[in-house]
Amino acid sequence: MPTVNWVAEGTADAGGVALDPRLLPMLRRVAAGGTLADAAETAGIAYRSAWGLFDDAERALHAPLLELSRGRGARLAALGRALLERDREARAWLDRRASAFAVVLPPSPSGTHPGALRIVASHDVALAALREVWHTDGLADIQFKGSLDSLAEYVRGDADLAGFHVVLDAAPESQGLPLHAARDATIPFVVRTQGLLLPKGNPQRVRTLGDVARKGLRFVNRQPGSGTRAIVDALLAREGVSPEQLGGYSNEEFTHAAVAATVASGGADAGIGVEAAAARHRLAFVPLLQERYLFACRRDRLDSPAIRAFRRELASARTRQLVAGLRGYTLDAGETRGRPR
Repeated sequence: MPTVNWVAEGTADAGGVALDPRLLPMLRRVAAGGTLADAAETAGIAYRSAWGLFDDAERALHAPLLELSRGRGARLAALGRALLERDREARAWLDRRASAFAVVLPPSPSGTHPGALRIVASHDVALAALREVWHTDGLADIQFKGSLDSLAEYVRGDADLAGFHVVLDAAPESQGLPLHAARDATIPFVVRTQGLLLPKGNPQRVRTLGDVARKGLRFVNRQPGSGTRAIVDALLAREGVSPEQLGGYSNEEFTHAAVAATVASGGADAGIGVEAAAARHRLAFVPLLQERYLFACRRDRLDSPAIRAFRRELASARTRQLVAGLRGYTLDAGETRGRPR
């Protein structure tokens, strides 16, 4: 997600005073139930420095950001909650318009690997954790997009592999995806659990997406073109709930982590994402379905050196260890579909 720089108006100079960029991450930590000491650790500063940072910001804003009380620790004041909400809205606005601000740079000889696979993929917590090490190893360069956008780019020939997810036990070709048995194979990666991400303790006793609508709770959705957005639409249709009845249906984030962070910070009462994202942010989780995460690959490339190396990496001890540490994840033991005989 992009970073937004905030400025307090009407202060020392005509341009205002810029708030410390460490302030928002600290506010998010407090909103997620952390103490002021936790917030200081998030910013990588001493506890006393954290006090000073908040004191400077509150003087510039002429209002408190935190409420401090004995026995209850730190809580967000009204201005703190408002600042987090405006920051989330601003980051979402920038993210939706990222392509308009994109600058295409020439490739850097030291930062690219000519033999690396080009992968476009739906966001996944395990894949995000492996992304940097695969780039460093020269194995693959990954760009995150929605499932449908990733598959469209792959079909056009602009990527070697596309990462996407389907409901468990359902063949990709049965879910309206642009894959063809004569041309494409699917390489298994993980099986993961998706469900409702809710505040700790699930105070509203939510069990279904329909409950979110019926109780008038604030929802945070995923962007159009993502596989999770398609799941949201399918669940709403199954429960007879229209998008207009779901408050926050048009409130969009672009990753599982961003959805979880939005719920954890109080920016929404519910979202849908993987169990690992809920666990990382200490949220309640109500499982709804299991799905397979797969990679689409041209059948005639399955036995190429690059793809064989990639498949070995998926079965490696490094990948097994990482996946084993993620709640709601297991390595997919299924076979590659569409492999030439």
